[in-house]
Amino acid sequence: MKNSTIFNFVTSIINGGLQSKQNAETLTVIPALHHRTTPPVYFHSVKTFFAKKLHYGILALVAACFSVTTVSAQEKDSSEWVQPKSKWHFVIEPYLIIPNMNGEIAVRQLPASKVDADAGDIFSKLRMAGMIYLEAGTDKMAFSADLIFMDLKQEVTPGQVVTGGDAFAKQLVAEFAWLWKLKPWLDVGAAPRITDIKADLDIQTSNSGERSGSKRKTWVDPVIIVRAQTPLENKWIFQFRGDVGGFGVGSDLTWQIQANAGYRWSSLFSTTVGYRILDIDYEKGDGAERFMYDIATSGISIRLGFSF
Repeated sequence: MKNSTIFNFVTSIINGGLQSKQNAETLTVIPALHHRTTPPVYFHSVKTFFAKKLHYGILALVAACFSVTTVSAQEKDSSEWVQPKSKWHFVIEPYLIIPNMNGEIAVRQLPASKVDADAGDIFSKLRMAGMIYLEAGTDKMAFSADLIFMDLKQEVTPGQVVTGGDAFAKQLVAEFAWLWKLKPWLDVGAAPRITDIKADLDIQTSNSGERSGSKRKTWVDPVIIVRAQTPLENKWIFQFRGDVGGFGVGSDLTWQIQANAGYRWSSLFSTTVGYRILDIDYEKGDGAERFMYDIATSGISIRLGFSF
C-alpha cells in the first residue's frame, strides 16, 4: 500500500514537471513565430525555473523514499528480534533460591524435630545445591522439567521434648509437566512431582538424652497447574504459576506458588527475579517405618534464561 502511494506520487510530480517544461517551451515558441527574433530573456528564466523545480522535486522525493524505507526496516528489526524463529521454542533456566525453611521432620520412633531456618542459616550449612528449569513447547502446548537438589545440615529448634541437635536432609524434587495453552497468556496442565528425601536426625531429648535415626523415602504426587505469563516475544517478562496436588496419593498435600518478573535482553538471554514457596506435607508409616516431612521452603529466586 505504501509503495503504491509513493509510486503514484512520483508519477504525478514527474508528469507535472514535464507538463510545466512543455508549457515553458511553448511560451518560447510563440514569440518566435510572431516576431522571428531571439526570445526575450524572461522566457528562458521561466524555463529554467520549472526545470529547477523538477530537479528539486525529484531529489526530495528520492530522499523521502529512502527515509521511509530505512524507518520501515528499523521498525521491522526492532519488532522481530525477540520473536521465535520456529514453531518450537526451548528454554533453559538455571536458577538459585535464597531459601527459608519452616516445619517439622520425624523419622522412626524419634519425636518430631522443628526446623525454622532463614537464608543465612541455610547457606552457612548448605553443602550442595543445584536447580534448573527446562521447557520445550509450541504455540499450543509445552513440556517442562523442574529439578531441585539440596544437601542441607540444620540445627533443630529447641522445644520441650527435643532440646537440641542437628537435622541432615538430602532433598531431590523433580517435576515433569505437560501444559496446554487456553489463551495466549494462560496455560493449564498436570504433572507428576517426584520427591526423594533422606533425613538424618541427631538430637537431644529432655527424657532420653541423645538419640539418632535415619530414613529415606521416595514418593510421587500428582499436581494440577495453572500458569499465566507474557508471550515469549515480549521484552518484559511477567509470570505467575500455582499448583496443588498430593491428595493422599503421595503426600497428604503439596502446593506451590511462583511469581517472577524480568527482562529479555535479546532473543537468547533473559534474567528474572521472583518469589517461590513450595509446601510439602508428607507422613507415612508407624514405628521403625515412620517418616514425616512437613516443611515449607520459600524465598527469592534468581533465574538466568536461555531461549532459542
